[in-house]
Amino acid sequence: MKKQLQTQPTVKTPRLTIYPLSDPEMQTLIQTEQDPEMKQAYTEMYEGCKQNPDKRIWNAVWNMQLNEDMKTIVGDLSFKGLSSDGSVEIGYGIKKEFEGQGYMTEAVTAMAKWASEQDGVKHVEAETEVENKASKRVLEKAGFHPNGVMGAEGPRFEWKK
Repeated sequence: MKKQLQTQPTVKTPRLTIYPLSDPEMQTLIQTEQDPEMKQAYTEMYEGCKQNPDKRIWNAVWNMQLNEDMKTIVGDLSFKGLSSDGSVEIGYGIKKEFEGQGYMTEAVTAMAKWASEQDGVKHVEAETEVENKASKRVLEKAGFHPNGVMGAEGPRFEWKK
C-alpha cells in the first residue's frame, strides 16, 4: 500500500537529511542564485509550487544536509512535477567540494525509493546529458536503467525497485 503524501516530508539516509524548502526559502534561493540557468530553473520550480500547493513537494527544491552537523548543504534535488501518468522526474546537483563522495548516489537512491512509495507515483525517471558521465554513474548506482527514450537533455532512465 502506498503512503499518503506528507506536507513537509523529510527523508533520512545514513549521512544526509533531505527536505523540501518552504516558499520563503525558495524565494531566497532564487534571489541569491548567481547562475542564470539555475535561477530560471528555481523560478520555474517555485511557480510550480504556487500553482499546485497541494502537490508542492513535486516542484520544490529539496536540500541535502549533512547529518553530522545539521547545517552543511551538500547539494539539492527536485522532482519536475507529478505527471498525469504517475511519473516523476528527478533532477539533482551537488556542490563541487562534495563531488565524488557518494552523497548524490545516496540521495538519489533514497529519493527514488521514497517517491515510488507515494500515492499517485507509478515510476521515477531521470534524464542526463550524454557527456555527463558522473550523472550517468549516479543513476546507474542508484538503480536507474536506460529506458531507450531520448529526452531534451539526453538519454532517459527509469528507476526499478
